Amino acid sequence: MLAKRIIPCLDVHNGQVTRGQQFGRAEKGELANMGDPVEMAKEYDSQGADELVFYDITATSEGRSMMLDVITKVAEQCFMPITIGGGVRNLEDFRSLFLAGADKVSINSGAVNNPNLIREASEHYGAQAVVLSIDVKKRENEQVWDVYVAGGRKKTGLDMLEWAVRGQELGAGELVINSIDADGMNTGYDIEANKLVRAVVDIPIVASGGAGSPADMRDILLKSNVDAALAAGIFHRGEFTVGEVKEVLAKAGLHMRIVGEN
Repeated sequence: MLAKRIIPCLDVHNGQVTRGQQFGRAEKGELANMGDPVEMAKEYDSQGADELVFYDITATSEGRSMMLDVITKVAEQCFMPITIGGGVRNLEDFRSLFLAGADKVSINSGAVNNPNLIREASEHYGAQAVVLSIDVKKRENEQVWDVYVAGGRKKTGLDMLEWAVRGQELGAGELVINSIDADGMNTGYDIEANKLVRAVVDIPIVASGGAGSPADMRDILLKSNVDAALAAGIFHRGEFTVGEVKEVLAKAGLHMRIVGEN
């Protein structure tokens, strides 16, 4: 049985980790500065995080250069797998991120704009290295989730389930379901959205958005049968360590990788 994964997420803006709510915007001052990404990554590594996700939320050429430097420093000092996303548009972006030390590359807007990029990257680097990140928002009074891009600002016209299936067919090795409604709200993950995606794809799913407690992670893993829970604020604010979360999940019967166990 594969262990369920707990994945801290670092949103990096101008070289610092930031945090907001419902995809808040840096230009509007809606993001709080949480600290240095390299030091935070080292701490999560020591706590037993299964993976670490970095999102370059500005992804300008200057921002990308800074982000590559951050990734290189983290890869030199940490042993957990690293996934990087933000502004990935072509195979050269994949190459730059892998050379910097990424184990996986996450694509979102770039895949919507050019779906064949998923296939190209999967054929070139292997499906295990390609993560399709899907930002979703529930349609009011309907059991339908729409796909958004551009940091949750642009509705694409794509349906969540159709896009998830298409992503798997094109060669993505993993999906991340980011709930715009739940992002930063600490009210729990969108269990229903993740359950629906789980029913139509076979590849691993990472649930993202809404973690306010270890119980929220327990619920998403048990009730939707996703493979991993991604969280930011509860770790960044020091409310819980990764190890504390895993202890709660293990007591609930979930198979976890615990630091110190063989």
